[in-house]
Amino acid sequence: MSIEADLKKEGIEVIKQLDTLAVNTIAKAVSDKLVTAFPEQNLNYNEIFSKLSKLDMYVAKIDSKLSLAKYFYKNRSIYFNDTIDLLNIDIYAVHECIHYLQELRDSENNLIQLGLCDFTSSNYNGMALNEAAVQLMSSKALNINADTVKYYDITFSTHSPSYYALECNLINQMAYVTGDYFLYNSTIYSNNNFINKFTSLTNKKAYFMIEQNIDKLLELEDSLTIETNKLENLDKKVKKIVKKKEILRQKIQNLFLKTQDLILTSYFDTNFNNINSLEQIEEYRKKLYNYKNVIGTTENYTFFNEYYVDKMAELEARYTYLENQSFEKLSLIPVKHNFIFRLFMKLKKILFGSKNYQHIEN
Repeated sequence: MSIEADLKKEGIEVIKQLDTLAVNTIAKAVSDKLVTAFPEQNLNYNEIFSKLSKLDMYVAKIDSKLSLAKYFYKNRSIYFNDTIDLLNIDIYAVHECIHYLQELRDSENNLIQLGLCDFTSSNYNGMALNEAAVQLMSSKALNINADTVKYYDITFSTHSPSYYALECNLINQMAYVTGDYFLYNSTIYSNNNFINKFTSLTNKKAYFMIEQNIDKLLELEDSLTIETNKLENLDKKVKKIVKKKEILRQKIQNLFLKTQDLILTSYFDTNFNNINSLEQIEEYRKKLYNYKNVIGTTENYTFFNEYYVDKMAELEARYTYLENQSFEKLSLIPVKHNFIFRLFMKLKKILFGSKNYQHIEN
């Protein structure tokens, strides 16, 4: 199949090619933003600018309500929707330029890895995970602050309220576990550092289940978009479409919460088993408590609250055990061991509310 046929299949109709000046302007702006935002990744400005300035960039009609720009890996070109402001085109270019920079090809020029996405698999495992990682990286490069949003009756914080919002929140939860460095390093360099770090702190089964869930989450959202478009264009069968939409919305909510809980438990259960000192107990407590700031919540969601209470009780028992083992280390945690749990129980209603919640299951 020719490139023209591939573009047509993707709903891309080329209008014009951007001139060298415009491409260089975009390349400079994107290079500046990436190097400034990620100094710990040792990005080479000249190398990035040289690569991006050689990219073919086009203005085109893109047949998608979700895409304002698209990187097409088959001919290494970027296409910008003709509806965007050409004076601010670099805002839409960051995400697509990262896709180009993260390409990993074999000796025959076949694409084998794109950040966190495995192109050797027929299912392109990790595609949604990679899109979320690239979007999170783009948001940081553009200095976009986190915003609290509500989708599918889930309230959560995200740096990308308009694109891949749910996926970005979930991968941000994963980065909370590993640290940002490993996520961005694997995203831009297409290596396994993020996978290895996350699985070392959790387990491989959890990682690949999370990856699969996030891929499925994006598929469900795409299906919902299709049904929404049908509803906008058709007057018939409205009730059937509305019902299908609600089913998809519920599936998206359930899968998000299920994946979120898996990230939480796979890390904190594993980390709990590694506690061997009183200092580690306090570090664990603080990290688990602060985790509430990165999760999504719904009206009926209480899994985190219940998990937190259970872990506080387990920490109490672990503290007592360690206290008995080594009395001389009591001063390392300046509060009495039973005070931590009692204080949490007193503040629970203030911190998490007093509603009777139940977890939503598929």
